[in-house]
Amino acid sequence: MLETVKYLIGTVGESGYGSKSTADQVTESCPDLRSITAIITGSTSGIGAETARVLAKRGARLVLPARNLEAAEEVKARIVSECPESEIVVMSLDLSSLGSVRNFVSGFESLDLPLNLLVNNAGKFAHEHAISEDGIEITFATNYLGHFLLTKLLLNRMIETAKNTGVQGRIVNVSSGIHGWFSGDTIGYLGLLTRNKSRYDATRAYALSKLANVLHTKELARRLEKMEANVTVNCVHPGIARTRLTRELEGSLFTDLSFFLASKLLKTIPQAAATACYVGTHPTLLNVSGKYFVDCNEASTSELGSNSAEAERLWSASEIMVSKDPKAVFDQRLSLKKDKSRDDA
Repeated sequence: MLETVKYLIGTVGESGYGSKSTADQVTESCPDLRSITAIITGSTSGIGAETARVLAKRGARLVLPARNLEAAEEVKARIVSECPESEIVVMSLDLSSLGSVRNFVSGFESLDLPLNLLVNNAGKFAHEHAISEDGIEITFATNYLGHFLLTKLLLNRMIETAKNTGVQGRIVNVSSGIHGWFSGDTIGYLGLLTRNKSRYDATRAYALSKLANVLHTKELARRLEKMEANVTVNCVHPGIARTRLTRELEGSLFTDLSFFLASKLLKTIPQAAATACYVGTHPTLLNVSGKYFVDCNEASTSELGSNSAEAERLWSASEIMVSKDPKAVFDQRLSLKKDKSRDDA
């Protein structure tokens, strides 16, 4: 109850910011970003578009990957109208397609740009069961697996940029507090989602993808530290705001009524973008890695989200999914189960 009251009135935490802080406010004290190149996924609307606007305002060069290039160009035009000196590159990317991710990275590398900041913000809530072109449940493919591969392929460029410039690289994974709604076998449930349409639960599928973002952050932070790379990774819960994530239910009486009744709990888009901007730019977070932030303050994940063994397990499965037939990880798991059943018999 106390935490809810603090949220509603915008009580600030140790960082000096809280639930009512905006992206503009949390970046006021950040250094000049004119030497920073940032990639922001999901930047055609909502939190991503506001993150892009604020980073451009602070001087950062932006690369905006998008499935809808027309929408991305519109965002670019709005930013340039406010910040005429902005340098913004729009590129094609469909995160649900591993091939598209590889093509994007190849195109980005051909630009020979540095990379200081990667904001993995794009998100999808699929109300109906769907499978990606690679054979993976679409919410997981878009929210997690595409970002896993994107980060993996861009990591050397980030490490190289940090080494050449002396400026620490930062990766921000946008997760959600809903990650705590998932418990159980992550890989097993993903296999069930992928293979069995009748068992599809949209909310649990979304929670699984957001838990995967948290586990990815934890394991990547461990690996970066082991590599002694001057790059950090953290994840954030942006809070709940009315964004295009709910577009498939837009106009529904139930949804509209729910948003109206919960309007005092919803953040504005500038408030929802604040935590990602804070984690991506604020000087006090130098060398901070592997953490989870809510309302611009460090917070705790779910018990499963803090499980190192589960994080490593998901990483291993993800490597198989992006390097071979993605469904091979489920076939391998099924084979291991059968072998175990024979041994038990």
